[in-house]
Amino acid sequence: MPSESVQPVTELLRAAQAGDAAAAERLLAVVYEQLHQLARARMAQLPPGQTLQPTALVHEVYLRLTDKTDVAWESRRHFFFAAARAMRDILVEQARRKAGPVRGGGRRRQELDEACAVIEPPSVDVLAVHEALEELENEDPLKSQVVLLRYFSGMTTDETAEVLGLSASTLDRKWRYIRAWLLERLG
Repeated sequence: MPSESVQPVTELLRAAQAGDAAAAERLLAVVYEQLHQLARARMAQLPPGQTLQPTALVHEVYLRLTDKTDVAWESRRHFFFAAARAMRDILVEQARRKAGPVRGGGRRRQELDEACAVIEPPSVDVLAVHEALEELENEDPLKSQVVLLRYFSGMTTDETAEVLGLSASTLDRKWRYIRAWLLERLG
């Protein structure tokens, strides 16, 4: 994420929130590709058979973020944290829908034999990660933010370190601890 876009994003966020429609359009143009890269990276980590596409995820995230009138965007960092959280929420909602009862009322589910199956059953990994992340958030909010940016947004170590204002080596140590912690909880 180029650092030269830091100031314009912050200014555009504030202007768009003040009701400037032109600023909102420029904001979308500035952050769209970054959000799309994050969505593609996150969607690539999910199992095959997903119905949600990265572009649809970006649009849903952007709509959720710009629809919030009670949030005062402090900075580009605040916006991208909110975007990561919105991506996480959307993916969790989708996983819950897929894992929930199938539409059709009281009809019994008829399983297809393996030769007919074309789509793998939905993974509940997103839900398990979500629950573990809530536990981590209660324990240490900074580590939770690292997971949001690394896992749900697909940011690199350097990008995450820049957003959080940490050195890459410090972030790398935290990330190793977090992964071990998550493996213990999810294993």
